Amino acid sequence: MGMIYADIELINADDMALQRRGHIDQDEIKKMHISVLVDTGSYMLAINENIQQILQLPVIDSRKARMANEQSIWCDVVETR
Repeated sequence: MGMIYADIELINADDMALQRRGHIDQDEIKKMHISVLVDTGSYMLAINENIQQILQLPVIDSRKARMANEQSIWCDVVETR
């Protein structure tokens, strides 16, 4: 069984709304292309704090997550598109 990676683009949804309303230009939308390891049993994507800070993604919730070693941790949930 091999590892599967996907190339994805993360976009700041607030910036997209501002662009649609004419407040910022298309090239001002914060976005990032990254390669991620795919977990076929997961329904959410985990990003590190560095990516969250670069894209200035707002924290909208906090949830408990279970790591591969069965350890539970609390993680911030951010909004992306």
